[in-house]
Amino acid sequence: MKAIALLILSAVMLLTACRKESFITSADARVNITTDTLKYDTIFTSTGSVTQSFKIINENNQKLRLSSVKLMGGSASAFKMNVDGIATTQANDIEIEANDSVYIFIQVNVNPNAANLAFVIRDSIQVSYNGNNRLVQLEAWGQNAHFFRNKEITADETWNNDLPYVILGYMRVNVNTQLTVNKGCRIYVHADAPIIVDGTLLANGLKDTADRVYFNGDRLDEPYKNYPASWPGIYFSATSKDNVFNYAVIKNSYQSIAVQDPSSNANPKVTLNECVIDNSYDAGIIASNSSITATNCLISNCGRNIALIKGGTYNFTHCTVASYSNNYIQHKDPVLQVSNFDATNAIKALEAAFRNCIFWGENGIVDNEIAVNKAVNTGATAYSVNFSYNLWKLQAVPPTLTTNQFNITPPSPLFDSIDVSRQYYNFRLRNDSPAKNKGVSTAIVIDLDGKPRSVPVGQPDLGCFEKQ
Repeated sequence: MKAIALLILSAVMLLTACRKESFITSADARVNITTDTLKYDTIFTSTGSVTQSFKIINENNQKLRLSSVKLMGGSASAFKMNVDGIATTQANDIEIEANDSVYIFIQVNVNPNAANLAFVIRDSIQVSYNGNNRLVQLEAWGQNAHFFRNKEITADETWNNDLPYVILGYMRVNVNTQLTVNKGCRIYVHADAPIIVDGTLLANGLKDTADRVYFNGDRLDEPYKNYPASWPGIYFSATSKDNVFNYAVIKNSYQSIAVQDPSSNANPKVTLNECVIDNSYDAGIIASNSSITATNCLISNCGRNIALIKGGTYNFTHCTVASYSNNYIQHKDPVLQVSNFDATNAIKALEAAFRNCIFWGENGIVDNEIAVNKAVNTGATAYSVNFSYNLWKLQAVPPTLTTNQFNITPPSPLFDSIDVSRQYYNFRLRNDSPAKNKGVSTAIVIDLDGKPRSVPVGQPDLGCFEKQ
C-alpha cells in the first residue's frame, strides 16, 4: 500500500514539475506589467541622465515566453533600454519562470539646452506575448523650461521671461487670484491641457516680436508645429474678470479664446490689444453672453474666426478678420457670427459694435462673411448691432443690423501677400488697397505693429495694420 501511495505521489510531483517546465500559450495568461507610463519629471539644468524601471511579472504556474520587448523608437530614440541586464532596442524570446519576473531598465539622456529638441520627448516600449501587444509609454522633458503638470494658481503669481513655460495636464487660475505673464514669455501647452481662468489672466507683451507673449502647442517639430487643435485653448469661466492681453500671439489651438457669461464688474471680461489669434481649428474667439473689447487684432484662418452667441457686449475696432481655405482648415463658416440666442433658444441682451474693421474670406464656400441673427421673439430685450466704416465681403447686407454706415464691399482688400500653398499670410495692405484711408478717426493712435496711425487726411486705414 505504501508503495502505491509513493508511486502516486511521485507521479503527481512529476506532472507538476512537467507543468512548470512547459510554457503557457493562452492569450489570457496573467501578466502584470507594473506601470503603463514612465515619466521623467526632473527639470534638467545640465545634460540629464535618469534611469527608471518596471517589471514584467509572470503570475502563472507555467513558464511564459515573451516574443519580444521592443523600444519603438529604435536606435534613434532618446531613450535606452536594458532587458534583464542586456542593453538592446529589441529583445526576443525572453523566458520568465512561473511566478517570476524580469526587469526592464530605461534611461533617458538629453541635453536640455539643445534648441532643436521638443519640450516633451516621447517613445514607448511594446511587450508582446501569446498574440498580445501591450505598450508602456515613455515621457521625458527635453528643453530646459518651467514644467507644470496640473498647475493650480492659488495665489497671485508672476511669470518672467527666463525660460519657456510648458503646461501638461491642465492649468487653472483660481477665483480671486491673478496670473501675470510678462513680456517675452513663451507658453507651450500640451494637447490635452486646457488653460482655465476662474480668476484673472494678464499678458503684458510689448510691440517688438521678441517681447510679445506667445501661447502655442508644445510640438515644435515638423509637421506638427503648424497643426491646428494642437492644444485646447484658454477658457474664461463665469467667475473670471478683468482679463487683459497686450501684444499676445495665440496659435494652433482648438478654441483660442472661449468666454462664458458676463463680467462681475463694469469692465470687459476680456480685453485684447494688438493681439494675433491664428489657425484655431474650431474658433478663434467664441463667447456666450459675455463682454469683449478688441483693438488692433488679427484673427485669421480659423474654423470660425469670431462667434458671439446668446447676446453680450462687444466692441471690435481696427481688427482684421480673414480666412483662406488651406490644407488644415476648410473655410466654410462666415468669419463673423453674431446672435442674441443659442441652441436652447435662450435670448439675452446684445450690444455689438464693429468699426474700422476688415471681414474677408476666400477659397471657401462662403458668400457672406458676416452672419447676424436675431431671435424672432426678441421682444423688448435690448438689441443693437452696429457696423460703421468696415470693409466686408457680402452679397447681401443682413437686415438684422441696427446700423450700417459707410461700409464697403470691394472685389478684394488687396492684402500684401497671400500664398496658401506655402502657408504664408501677410495681412498688411498694399498701396492700392481699397481699405486705405477709409476709416473714421478714433482714439487709437497705433496699429498691430505698434507703429503710429498717421492720418494725413483725417482717415486711418481699415483693419489692424496701417500702411506705413
